[in-house]
Amino acid sequence: MDGLLTIVWFIVALGVLVTFHEFGHYYVARRCGVRVLRFSVGFGKPLLTWRDRRDTEFVLAAIPLGGYVKMLDEREGEVAPEDLDQAFTRKSVWQRIAIVAAGPIANFLLAIVLFWGQLLPGSTDVIPIVGAVETGSLAEQAGLEPGQEILAVDGMPTPTWTALNRQLLQRLGETGSLKFTVKYPDSNLNYESEVILEQWLRGAEEPDPMAGIGLTLQRPPVVIDTVESDSPAARAGLQPLDRIVSADGKTMNTWSDWVTYVRAHPEQTIDLIVERSGRQLALAITPAAAEGADGEAFGRVGVGFRWPEELLRETEYTIAGAFTQAVDKTWETSVFVLASVKKLILGQISTKNLSGPITIAKVAGASAKAGWVYYLGFLGLLSVSLGVFNLLPIPVLDGGHLLYYLVEAVKGSPVSERVQMIGYQLGLCVIVGVMVLAFYNDIMRLG
Repeated sequence: MDGLLTIVWFIVALGVLVTFHEFGHYYVARRCGVRVLRFSVGFGKPLLTWRDRRDTEFVLAAIPLGGYVKMLDEREGEVAPEDLDQAFTRKSVWQRIAIVAAGPIANFLLAIVLFWGQLLPGSTDVIPIVGAVETGSLAEQAGLEPGQEILAVDGMPTPTWTALNRQLLQRLGETGSLKFTVKYPDSNLNYESEVILEQWLRGAEEPDPMAGIGLTLQRPPVVIDTVESDSPAARAGLQPLDRIVSADGKTMNTWSDWVTYVRAHPEQTIDLIVERSGRQLALAITPAAAEGADGEAFGRVGVGFRWPEELLRETEYTIAGAFTQAVDKTWETSVFVLASVKKLILGQISTKNLSGPITIAKVAGASAKAGWVYYLGFLGLLSVSLGVFNLLPIPVLDGGHLLYYLVEAVKGSPVSERVQMIGYQLGLCVIVGVMVLAFYNDIMRLG
């Protein structure tokens, strides 16, 4: 059932993003007087078709991995003399630029709306307080100490764990100074420190920025917040506010310790030491077996956990404030995605971090399961990525067409068909190569 829902949410995500992207092309083409012959979401065999009053054919096709808008174009066949004024090729170079750019722009506008919807309810995230510093690590060299709150990295505020992680990710593969701004508990004084990076985590597969600098954030004790009825936890006698001290003699310092241990022991009895009202109790629990998206069984006991309020930071936005933040987030995400592409090309980030449709589908399913706010954020990130990717100056992509038209605007005449054809062939090789590598990475992750 989880696998089916993952596929459904993946198709919904692609459908929304592709529809908005192609609608951008379609809308501006119509405004420029170009006749649109077909608007297709998906490729392959049409599943559903209809025509509007302008005789544009709308298609929902069987393979939901993209879409296209087909316009009246002299390069694709003979155009009747009376229809020439509606042909894409007869429009000015600036109109053609507007039509091509409209697709990626639509993705950026969609991302703003999605992030706006994500931010409107407000957000709650973990305050980045240092829990432990690994001996000999970059964090120790920077002088970070347990109990400090990390206020900023390289001058950019890091009010939450997510913001801190995002700022560190931007330094992957780089050499240079990494600066921290921190403060001690119950102090208003800020302290500056720095450490020198040397090709930091260059080429690492699935890099973990926190582990990469030797930093562990402060985690609360494993205190239960909710217990599902008729669950292994309820049958074992666990109650809200119980603190799990150990499992099979292993100390449970953090919630992640507990989750990891439970997931690794499906249908295996675990001996617990639990603290309740100041007394320690011995209990036994047998996690139920559940099946993950990869088909592997994992343990589940049916308890919930909540971070203590003193470790959380809540942020509320007005409607206008959420919109402003959404615009900023779209811009920052675009810059980050573009910088990541650059680092991939330069070898600063491993190509093993490229993801294809299988990984995207798994993330779509996981984010949808976590809640609609997370799914909106995932869609926003994917929409930005699609917009940036399509603007890359690679022939066959929108960015490649824009490059040709900008050259035409400067020199006053179109790029020769021979040069365009060579560019398209090279561009197609690049895109196919990237797709094959992404599929390969997906398959290896499944393995």
